[in-house]
Amino acid sequence: MTGSKPLPGVLRWNLGDLTVTALNDGWFQASLDLVTGVDTAEAGRLQVAGFRTEQPKITLNAFLITGPGRKPVLVDTGYGALAPAETLGRAGAALATTGVRPEDVETVLVTHLHPDHVGGLARDGAAVYPNAEVVVHAAEAAHWLPDAALARAPDEAKPYFEGARNALAPYKGRVREQSGGEVLPGITAVHLPGHTPGHCGFRIVSGDKALLIWTDVVHMPAIQFKNPEAGVAFDVDGDQARATRKRILDEVATEKTFIAGSHLEFPTFGYVARDGAGYSFVPALWVGGE
Repeated sequence: MTGSKPLPGVLRWNLGDLTVTALNDGWFQASLDLVTGVDTAEAGRLQVAGFRTEQPKITLNAFLITGPGRKPVLVDTGYGALAPAETLGRAGAALATTGVRPEDVETVLVTHLHPDHVGGLARDGAAVYPNAEVVVHAAEAAHWLPDAALARAPDEAKPYFEGARNALAPYKGRVREQSGGEVLPGITAVHLPGHTPGHCGFRIVSGDKALLIWTDVVHMPAIQFKNPEAGVAFDVDGDQARATRKRILDEVATEKTFIAGSHLEFPTFGYVARDGAGYSFVPALWVGGE
């Protein structure tokens, strides 16, 4: 119904003994002006060919990992109180429908320190997840958090640096830096640099099942799967992000890896297939909670 409040976007997916739950934070209206590396007209054509509006809407998801013998783990938190539009900031409501309370969360795995991924960590200077340890890549912390980094940042970028610092400030003494490898039992950090220096995904393994949450490898699915040369203006290092995207797309298509993405349209789970000179995203079929 037009004007009605949307229901929380939540989808549980069984992964061996674990459950990975996609928590939709909403969407925001973007513009083809954000696209780099390809002609704007070509980007628009790909949007329309992909049955999207010409000016892209970008979806945002966080993830909850639960299972027997372990306390809840979050991968990112969404925008939270920093949401710039009423269409965003919904991950907290989605989490509430799972029965997991903020105080139950033991660990927040941070993919990178952009506000759409860590804005939900803090509210009014206090920790939203009061008992959680926050895990972030060492290169990410080094890029965003030092006083010297804020001082030398261009004025237009300073809000990003300040936002990262404010998000982590309530967790002083409870921030763990990682440099890849296993960060929790069955969860391995995968460094995917370029979008930001410490941008990373997480590979979750349970029994013979595995899932790669690749976070921001792709922001605009209709464009970047078909033409991986396409980047986004807020990539810190566009060339490195492009190289990472090409490498990961080739890898997951070859290995038929089960993936999820922060900016793949909800409910985000699926596979990547080769499609001519590019790729296609093949959504996983949801049947009976499987």
